[in-house]
Amino acid sequence: MKLSLFIFSGLMFIFSADQSRENKILAEKILTDTTISKVDGMARNLMKKGFYAGSGYQMVWSRDLNTFIELSCEEYDNSVIRENLLMFFHFQQENGEMLDGYVRKEGFTWGDPHPYESATAPNHIGFKNTVESDQETSLIQAIYKYVDKTGDTDILNETVAGNTVYNRLKGSVDFLLDERYSGKYGLIIGATTFDWGDIQVEGGAIVDVDELTHWSIDVYDNAMLAIAAQNMAELSPEEDKEYWKGLNTQLIINIRKHLWDGDSQKFIPHIYIDGSPFPDDFDENEIHYHGGTAVAIEAGVLSRDEIAKVAQQMKKNVELAGAPSIGLTLYPAYPSNVLGENVSAPYEYQNGGDWTWFGGRMIQQLIKHGFVEEAYELSQPMLERVIENDGFYEWYRMDGTPAGSAEFKGSAGVLGKAIQMFNQWANENK
Repeated sequence: MKLSLFIFSGLMFIFSADQSRENKILAEKILTDTTISKVDGMARNLMKKGFYAGSGYQMVWSRDLNTFIELSCEEYDNSVIRENLLMFFHFQQENGEMLDGYVRKEGFTWGDPHPYESATAPNHIGFKNTVESDQETSLIQAIYKYVDKTGDTDILNETVAGNTVYNRLKGSVDFLLDERYSGKYGLIIGATTFDWGDIQVEGGAIVDVDELTHWSIDVYDNAMLAIAAQNMAELSPEEDKEYWKGLNTQLIINIRKHLWDGDSQKFIPHIYIDGSPFPDDFDENEIHYHGGTAVAIEAGVLSRDEIAKVAQQMKKNVELAGAPSIGLTLYPAYPSNVLGENVSAPYEYQNGGDWTWFGGRMIQQLIKHGFVEEAYELSQPMLERVIENDGFYEWYRMDGTPAGSAEFKGSAGVLGKAIQMFNQWANENK
């Protein structure tokens, strides 16, 4: 027995030594990679330009800000960041609902039929794509990241339009649990969109709930709420912590129970509350939702073995689609014949386009869970195209053509954070 243990221990030592050598080689590669350092510099320079989502979007969006606020806190005046965060609460509705964002009045140039105004922010206009259910959770996460980066816990006690920020954050979750919640499933609902997108598949009002809307449950919205609940547990006073931890735990349990397909090792796209928008012969469950899966991993829904399996599926899907990178939003794309009018064609925009905004989040999660070599390999196409196209484009077509805003801060933010994670790991393993 002693001899067996000695031999076993020796094998473990050899394995550990080999792994350490491999880590050192990878660490050196990361630390000397000029593409990484150049993209990092480009991302930081973009953060110095302010808070607009991108060159084509002269508005401040919570879902975008959530993904670049950490890098912004390192490159921009934190007092201005604070003001921009507080501005969201001037547009919070009486029921706790949060908007997507806001714009200065002179920048309100599009034909929104339902603009929002606030007596306490008269120089701004608010707006919301009502098909989504991630505005409240995006803002909570952004506030959490700001506090974590700056140590400014005082923002939680700041009074905006007669109520503290912390109470307003609580009220925003109450809105989701009161008005966008399915008691049957213990999960929140939204209109039927492409994974994390804000365009409903039926067409119609496109970004707004209308008579065509089919309410459904998806993994993205609920994973975002699970993350927000965990964030609230860390931001809250002691007497509230157990509530937020309990909400986080229950959401994760219900996501796994109702949305995770253990046999296929993937999330199902939607659970429909009152009928599907698709014909009976269309099998939506064949579609893989890459963005929602990445966010679910961030929320702690999957085990390490499950993460490895979905990562392999994503790589296979990228190959099958001929996509430029792991930023491929979903696979296969929804065929045009099952969609409403004025909705993206297959592999266009949110219907299977390639978005660094979510591919970068998957890279972050691979690093976090120890798949660093795989993350480094998969990050290369996203990093290289930033330099090749001289910008952080919003999304890419299957032939690699860039599209949308050329200065999309969400893309820069997620890549910038991934680079920080690469560098931290490399410095710890060099």
